Amino acid sequence: MERRTFIRSSAAGAALAGLGWPGRLAANSGIPASAKPLKIKKSLKFGMVEEEGTILEKFRLLKELGFDGVELDSPNNLDPDEILEAKKESGLELPGVVNSAHWSSPLSDPDPKVREKCVKALEQSLRDCKLYGGTTVLLVPGVVNQGVSYADAYKRSQEEIRKVLPLAKETGIKIAFENVWNNFLISPLEAARYVDEFDSPMVGWYFDVGNIVRYGWPEHWIEALGKRIIKLDIKEYSRKKQQEEGIWKGFNVELLEGDCNWPEVNKALEKIGYSGWASAEVPGGKRERLLTISQKMDAIFKNG
Repeated sequence: MERRTFIRSSAAGAALAGLGWPGRLAANSGIPASAKPLKIKKSLKFGMVEEEGTILEKFRLLKELGFDGVELDSPNNLDPDEILEAKKESGLELPGVVNSAHWSSPLSDPDPKVREKCVKALEQSLRDCKLYGGTTVLLVPGVVNQGVSYADAYKRSQEEIRKVLPLAKETGIKIAFENVWNNFLISPLEAARYVDEFDSPMVGWYFDVGNIVRYGWPEHWIEALGKRIIKLDIKEYSRKKQQEEGIWKGFNVELLEGDCNWPEVNKALEKIGYSGWASAEVPGGKRERLLTISQKMDAIFKNG
């Protein structure tokens, strides 16, 4: 899609919105007539574990503290045999991996060699996830900045991701786009459209609840994205801290103590029939800190 074509299609999309496109969007969200209660499995990011020990010892600790799974970065320098043995011995699941190249080598970069590096890393992530028995690779699809226009980020990222879809289909691993502070896909309707334009069951959305609070309401995104949501990242955000201390300070608040309206988030998740993984992405620590995170996640999904 050339720049002028992108602009024309964006304008057409806006016109369609006025003629009922949001209604068709809701129909495509897969919202069931009657939703079932939430069934959430708890996970977190492996880098949050600051206890010393082997991979097996860390996996056993997480299982003991009530976590059902853990997500690793990929590509990584860990021994795959050790990971698989730790998974087997601990009973901890590996629901997915987080691509480790999408920030340093974004798929929206003007340099084809940089984009190729991320594509190769994404391919490795798909293979690693398959090996670990997971189902998704978390991917930040692109970054918009002064040197990368919105239109170029849209076009480049979709072109590069399409190159990897055959391998995604071969491995059975889905690519899940995450909403982050990347100045890209900052509307839920646009995010849904971005997913739908691939016309592939191998892509979806990895919804980060806390990341939205700065400029929106998570429950609105959940209803708009619907069945496109494959997994959840759980963090908190305080608008008060943002206003008084700075934009990044908004994250410096414990789960359940910020502006995420968890009861409304849970209602929205119930409405779309979501059941699956929720992964904490907050400052980690040793045993006591990890236990606190586990307990707060229990409270979030029990009290909603």
